[in-house]
Amino acid sequence: MDSSILIIVLSLSVLISYAFDLLSSRFRTPSVLLLLLLGGLTRQATNYFEVQLPFVNTILPTLGTLGLILIVLENGLDLELHNEKLSLIRRTLLASLLSVAGVTLLLASVLYLLLNDSFYHCLIAALPFSIISSAVVMPSVSNLSVGQGEFVVYESAFAGIIGVLVFNFLLLSRHSILGAVWFFARDVVIMALLSLGCCFLLLYLIGRINHRIKFLPIISVLFLVYAIAEINHLSSLLLILIFGLFLNNTELLIRGRLSRILKNDLFEKELEQLKNLTAESAFVVRTFFFLILGFSAVPSELIDRDALIVSAIFVAAIIAWRWVTLRITYQGNAKPLLWIAPRGLITILLYLNIPEDLRVIGFRDGIPILVIVFSLIVMMAGGLGRKPTLNED
Repeated sequence: MDSSILIIVLSLSVLISYAFDLLSSRFRTPSVLLLLLLGGLTRQATNYFEVQLPFVNTILPTLGTLGLILIVLENGLDLELHNEKLSLIRRTLLASLLSVAGVTLLLASVLYLLLNDSFYHCLIAALPFSIISSAVVMPSVSNLSVGQGEFVVYESAFAGIIGVLVFNFLLLSRHSILGAVWFFARDVVIMALLSLGCCFLLLYLIGRINHRIKFLPIISVLFLVYAIAEINHLSSLLLILIFGLFLNNTELLIRGRLSRILKNDLFEKELEQLKNLTAESAFVVRTFFFLILGFSAVPSELIDRDALIVSAIFVAAIIAWRWVTLRITYQGNAKPLLWIAPRGLITILLYLNIPEDLRVIGFRDGIPILVIVFSLIVMMAGGLGRKPTLNED
């Protein structure tokens, strides 16, 4: 492909995604749904004109991993650990735990009854569908009250971390549960200590680097440490979350002389720049991920009757269990939150990372995308006719 045409395609993709974001807040149509649709239409156009796009399926997991890192970092930079937030943190953490555990068990039971594979395989297949997508939730909170928006943001941030940790634990437990508990606990402790060391080092660098290019090298260090930890099967997302929480709550974690050493007078301004860079980078990666996901979808898999039925059952079970979870954890009018249970990037990424020997026999490949689409349609339909409010609890 000619380089000029490629530049045009990439630029138009970002501009169209930005337009979708603006439209989604106005017409309450999830921008991710529009990106998937655009990717599917692009595939039909390339097939019609016999244009081949190489490396599409190869680049999807890489984009998903980069997007996951940036989204978790973005979430960490948004979360506050002040005393007035402790009640919210406890409730959203409980909601995330209940959501991941309950939905995984429900969907695994459905798969076990339908496909009669081992329950362990069904658990691994079901887990990716238990995680609410912060990549989709973040643009959707503008029509909620402040309290409702905070609840969803914190819940999705915790759910992503918990879901990935449980997924890694399930993979470790294929041979021995006791061995998996030991290795998992050891890895979490090692990763937590490594994360704190990286936090102090990177915070020191933020305060000392005077070059006009400051944050891209720091984010690159995070990517590097994440990749090395991932190769060694460590809980690498903890590093990203702890770093984001660390920077956004330094007044609680760093005081006195240590604060004078690690922070400078411009820290708050520089932190805001890092948040903006992270948000815009996550937006770009998310744009191309969902475009390529829509492009790579096989139409015949999306109209498969079994896939449609199972996906509808999955989404119904997700909403039903969300009602139970909100009744337990949310104080106030939970009806607007009931429909906000979208699946997205993490679902696809974890599904792609299931080893071949652990996949459920008979599980349709079109189910992940269909669950994402159905959950987005439910979220869109649930928000129709609802006026934005800032005072509702």
